[in-house]
Amino acid sequence: MQDVAALQRQIGAAIQAGRDNEAGQLWQRLLDIDGTNTKALFALSQRAFRAGDLQRARELLARLVALDGSDQQQWINLAVVCRGLHDDAGEAEALTGALTVDPTDMLAQLLRGDLFERQGRRHEAARAYGAGAMAAPPIEQLDPSLRPLLQRALAFQEQYQRDYGDWMDAHLAPLLGDLHGEPLGRFRDAVDIMFGRKRRYDPQPALFYYPGLAPVTFFERELFPWMPALEAQTDAIRAEFLAVLSAQQGFVPYLSYPPDQPHFQFAQLNNSPDWSAFHLIEQGRLNEVNAAQCPVTMAALADLPQPRQLNRTPSAMFSLLRPHTRIPAHTGVSNVRLVGHLPLILPGQCALRVGNDVREWEMNKAWVFDDTIEHEAWNDSDALRVVLIFDVWHPHLSPAERTMITALADGIAQYGAGGGGFEL
Repeated sequence: MQDVAALQRQIGAAIQAGRDNEAGQLWQRLLDIDGTNTKALFALSQRAFRAGDLQRARELLARLVALDGSDQQQWINLAVVCRGLHDDAGEAEALTGALTVDPTDMLAQLLRGDLFERQGRRHEAARAYGAGAMAAPPIEQLDPSLRPLLQRALAFQEQYQRDYGDWMDAHLAPLLGDLHGEPLGRFRDAVDIMFGRKRRYDPQPALFYYPGLAPVTFFERELFPWMPALEAQTDAIRAEFLAVLSAQQGFVPYLSYPPDQPHFQFAQLNNSPDWSAFHLIEQGRLNEVNAAQCPVTMAALADLPQPRQLNRTPSAMFSLLRPHTRIPAHTGVSNVRLVGHLPLILPGQCALRVGNDVREWEMNKAWVFDDTIEHEAWNDSDALRVVLIFDVWHPHLSPAERTMITALADGIAQYGAGGGGFEL
């Protein structure tokens, strides 16, 4: 059997001398000798693609990703070949493979958006195009061959946003008519900002900005008349937590992103028990099993002005932060709802930073803050820290505004074909 190393040297010499056909024959001979040689599979797949033999290219690339698959370009090449063969299922599987290797890959996200657009899946296309555009450099710095794809993605997003805004206007119009005369100017501004019809300013929520709400870090207690009653239940709430903790059931990682979605600064905490939660209410849905174990806690929460935004709020949970764990700086999704904390177990050396304000929790003392302002938390102690986290309406929203914000969330869910919708 011919020596593999010698064959590779011959391939290098043929390539350097410009003897392309000879190089191709040598690559094939190498693959015949070593069927797992990834360099040969890659080189021969490129040759097959350039020759228009897409079936052969797919066969070689499928073998390559099965053997390796550690480079997203291998998967992207397979996706391009599958597209040429009109194999949507194979193209989708290959793009998922690429994004599992690197969820922030611009080209893979843009190609996924293109696939969804061709399939008429507009909501998914907008989501993928948006992720690709977010990962893209300024267009003048982009390889010229990729600029048309990015430009098409941006144009699709712009049209999608206009269509979405027009649909939402029609959805909200009847209720706005019923509330004629109510002070809903801020709500109208919020919808215009959501759909790009007006400019958004600080603070920086990830999904929904409501204008006119001052960017306060920690709010004054006097704005929340329910707070003393909640604090009075601290011991009973802690006792319920300790009971569920002893059972060691129902606790899940606070963060659990799919492997093909970007993790950004949360990569270290994704699916990690270092930051975990016992959910009582999760994204607006009651966790009946968990809630049944905590009747005192649920009764206390029921007395709070909990926001209702379908598939988003309210949420309430016991949040556990293990020793020597830091939650990286981030911002929340919307400034219409605020986040409350009631500390239950404080080992010391634990704090929360919101903007420029750093505070340490105090036992039997709750607080409310705006999580759309950059914030982070840490537990530098050697023991567990536990806080009851819950959502409340921003106190400066009128009842009419709260009604319209709830209707907006319902519309977002309905627009996405009843499946939760694409959230801007």
